Amino acid sequence: MKSILITGASSGIGRATAEAFLEQGWTVGLIARRGDRLTELAQRYKNAMALPVDVTDAAAMKAAFGRFVDRVGRLDVLFNNAGVFGPSASIDEVDLDDFDNVLNVNIRGMFIAAQLAFQQMREQNPQGGRIINNGSLSAHSPRPESVCYTTSKHAISGLTRSISLDGRPFDIACGQIDIGNARTELVEDLNARKLAEDPDADLMPMMDVQDAARLVLHMAELPASANVQSMTVMATKMPYVGRG
Repeated sequence: MKSILITGASSGIGRATAEAFLEQGWTVGLIARRGDRLTELAQRYKNAMALPVDVTDAAAMKAAFGRFVDRVGRLDVLFNNAGVFGPSASIDEVDLDDFDNVLNVNIRGMFIAAQLAFQQMREQNPQGGRIINNGSLSAHSPRPESVCYTTSKHAISGLTRSISLDGRPFDIACGQIDIGNARTELVEDLNARKLAEDPDADLMPMMDVQDAARLVLHMAELPASANVQSMTVMATKMPYVGRG
């Protein structure tokens, strides 16, 4: 039975992805701060393990990884997903504490998870595994007033490439999925902010979050000889391609 750890598993893309893997019989470790949501999911699936932890807490994350590997025996895949959007504002309006919080979760938290996964995959026998980082279209084309989030997602693209390169000698593959406007609490909140500012505003087109989850599953199920280095999936009518 294959095993995967998913961060940010209590809602949105993380939860949808966890359910997709659980339905396919994977053993899934669920990492997020909201333990009640993880417990509810774990009670529905015997192959799920709730691991309530803050991804920015390195010691707690190490302990969570250890509990999962002790139960399962190895780690085949990490879906490095946890993240926050932060304030919607131009750079001169951003409070530095808010900026630090976004970087703490989106970069430090993802670095910690990737570091622990890499270490486990390097040491286990047979050696190897796969790390899938959740990037964003913001790593390529930002939306207005997203400077904190966009900065963090550019960093994840660099993290992905570095891990992909450094993992080769140890059969550790690393890829990135950049998801545009899956219907999640985060995107619904952004639409709500737009409506609050302008009741006549055009809302962002969205895609079903299950479509994104299926693609993460596809990336994870590839043989060790193949890797999706980067993938972009988005709502069809998003204004991503083209010029005004």
